[in-house]
Amino acid sequence: MSKYSIIITTTPSKKDAKKLAKLLLSKNLCACVQIEKIYSLYRWNETIQKDKEFRLFIKTKNSLFKKIKSTIKENHPYDIPQIIEVPITNGNKEYFDWVDGGVG
Repeated sequence: MSKYSIIITTTPSKKDAKKLAKLLLSKNLCACVQIEKIYSLYRWNETIQKDKEFRLFIKTKNSLFKKIKSTIKENHPYDIPQIIEVPITNGNKEYFDWVDGGVG
């Protein structure tokens, strides 16, 4: 099992994305959050929706997933936010050393 993961969520605005990223970083729950603008198509209330959103890639340790999940749920504007954990199976040891020094 991997020790590290990327948690992915989306927000409706850049302001929401930055607020959530700063909150997670201030709680030492992640080492880095990357934010990118995306265009989403999805089904909601029996209709196809389309929206501009901001995707957050949250780099962290697997052991912090539950805390990150609850922090996102408590501070997210969506009724049902996307919260997906993707295990990192391999990578640069020096990068992982940096993650270890910045979280937890």
